[in-house]
Amino acid sequence: MNLLSIGGSDPSSGAGIQSDIKTFSLFNVHCLTVVTAITGQNTSSFGMVEPVSEKILKNQLKSVMSDFKIDGIKIGMVYNSKIIKALHHQLRKLKVPIVIDPVFKSTTGGLLIESSAIKDFQKFIVPLATIITPNKFEAEILSKTKINAKNTPEKVAKIIQELGSKNVVITGIETKNDQISDFVLEKNNKYFISGSKISKINHGSGCNYSAAIIFALAKNKSIKESVKFAKQFTYNSIKNAKNLGTGIAITDIQKYDKINSELSDAINKFIEIKNIYKNIPECQTNFVYSKQKPKSIKDVLGISGRIVKAGKYPVIAGNLTYGGSKHVATALLTMNKKFPEICSALNLKYQDVTIAKIKKSKLIVSSYDRSNEPKNIKLKKSTIEWGMKSAIKNSKKASDVIFHKGSFGKEPMIIVFGENPNNVLEKILKII
Repeated sequence: MNLLSIGGSDPSSGAGIQSDIKTFSLFNVHCLTVVTAITGQNTSSFGMVEPVSEKILKNQLKSVMSDFKIDGIKIGMVYNSKIIKALHHQLRKLKVPIVIDPVFKSTTGGLLIESSAIKDFQKFIVPLATIITPNKFEAEILSKTKINAKNTPEKVAKIIQELGSKNVVITGIETKNDQISDFVLEKNNKYFISGSKISKINHGSGCNYSAAIIFALAKNKSIKESVKFAKQFTYNSIKNAKNLGTGIAITDIQKYDKINSELSDAINKFIEIKNIYKNIPECQTNFVYSKQKPKSIKDVLGISGRIVKAGKYPVIAGNLTYGGSKHVATALLTMNKKFPEICSALNLKYQDVTIAKIKKSKLIVSSYDRSNEPKNIKLKKSTIEWGMKSAIKNSKKASDVIFHKGSFGKEPMIIVFGENPNNVLEKILKII
């Protein structure tokens, strides 16, 4: 896959095209670059901006577009009207996803666009966008409207959408309970995507966010899936930000973990299943995914807390962590030892109606009776391994579902297994 980053050069490598090169390389993507301006900045101050000439800008675009198949484009800093118009002329007929990150001001205070060019940005750049990702400050500039009780994020997003962007994501809207939300306006849909707030000033999170979105879009993910993926990716980059210079911390992009990405996507899909809260047991739900040939629960990714019920809504309480699950991870490890292709699992509430659907399905089902549990196993207070071994002892094929009816002080349970998280979800949709 080839993704094109169009933007400014940041010598600190905290933002701009240098940041995008790091991000795309992490995703195993080839990053093409077209430089619009050279900046002089570091983690504590902003110096000069020198835009490239229209001639070299066009030559850069021609060079990459004539030689490479481009799967997606991210546009960041554009600086002046000449650059804006040249980009519009070259890109307006392309049939690839384009993400616009309207960077108007650097974290250290430098202006990244001439004030006289904002009108041309609205007219020529915004209409190119598959998604535009302004933060609150940038959204207010583009819409000429302050976000407040009267002018909601939805109202402001609609103004920006009317400028020509197919989809609008306004980032960094602070809400209650230390949550920070992104408001998403699609053509026929609108919603907030919320996450935990990290009170840390950083350099590069906006670039990480928009780069992650164009990667997801180029992988044919939906708008919602792309934004959720980007939000989690950016959260991790902020959480791991490092003080490499004497000023603001630079976001640190950890090695891309495919297991983490796939499980995170599946968890988001799981909690959106209609009435899924009815299937969450008293001990709550965990969703796990292991590395190949796992040796212990430290090789199994799971939620450090659980997926819990909050009224009629499931809530993810905790972060994805290797070793984050004990019960479901142990069940998976036991299954994986006999059937190495099984690498994911999720537990559900035991209900007679669910068992009836399972038995009517074409899924392979096993069970075990906890009343037969040996006393020495009970004393260990960790009996899941014994139960799983009992259930699959004579099995020649991996079970899709294993259940038990509980015992004194032990809640009955259903565990669904699969080769990967999406495989587990497919089975869950057949039985709930």
